[in-house]
Amino acid sequence: MNSLLRSFQRTTTALLVILGLHLPAHAAGGTAIQDHTATVNGVTLHYLQAGEGETSPVVLLHGYAETSHMWRPLMPKLAGRRVVIAPDLRGAGASSKPDGGYDKKTLAQDIHALVASLGYRKVKIVGHDIGLMVAYAYAAQYPDEVESIVLMDAFLPGVGDWTKVWLLRDLWHFHFYGETPLKLVDGRERIYFEHFWNDFAADRNRSIPEADRQFYAKEYARPGGMRAGFEYFRNFEQDAKDFAGFAQTKLTMPMLVLSGEKAGGQFLIDQGRMVDDNVEGVIIQGSGHWLMEEAPGQTIPALVAFLDR
Repeated sequence: MNSLLRSFQRTTTALLVILGLHLPAHAAGGTAIQDHTATVNGVTLHYLQAGEGETSPVVLLHGYAETSHMWRPLMPKLAGRRVVIAPDLRGAGASSKPDGGYDKKTLAQDIHALVASLGYRKVKIVGHDIGLMVAYAYAAQYPDEVESIVLMDAFLPGVGDWTKVWLLRDLWHFHFYGETPLKLVDGRERIYFEHFWNDFAADRNRSIPEADRQFYAKEYARPGGMRAGFEYFRNFEQDAKDFAGFAQTKLTMPMLVLSGEKAGGQFLIDQGRMVDDNVEGVIIQGSGHWLMEEAPGQTIPALVAFLDR
């Protein structure tokens, strides 16, 4: 199935060249990153895809205030040996924004259905922020289908003393949903996100680049985007119950935990060891929460080395 899919993709690309049609935009290094959509598990997911190869694909899951766009600098580094898939989660970017289904267990089921629709069974999975919660929920529900997992700077609700995590200094935000909050941020998405991009960084001048800030603000300003984003946090109580149950059975696949020195620090590494027996923890020196943007020189090589094993 996988070889047939790759053959079809190569044939399609060749036909586009012959017909003189536009090819997908290329990232640094000449790797084509293509935009796709798929309807799975009752939602339509937009995803980026690059690369080919026989090794298990890598699935990259973004966090809040970002979309799949955050992974564009990393995708060419991984695409030489495998397919790389970066979806917009349910509710984010160009994916659909239904009323419900924002608990991380359901979000993981979305991604699993997407992977299955593409003809893959085993994957390596990476998640940052909200995405790491989805990655863990994926591995916990489908442990035989995950070769390895990476968790990047945030926390696992319901695991250990999770209510004392650094990010919960913004506890107000986890209850910030409903009619009045939506009216307050309508048309002011950029102002609202500046708090996270600036205050969760070690240095706001080395955080999310200006062009990306404009892109993400526009993406979340899509109809239903902010409401859906608030739902990720509204579901933490359910996530905590689900994850406490998941944690009763420890994972065994290799896990890499990357945590910002000026953000989560040791906390997420300790949580990782509570849920997996095979954990490597790395503190990203000098970085806050936005590891890919604040410290790409540390973060990207660590990811590539782990995922290439």
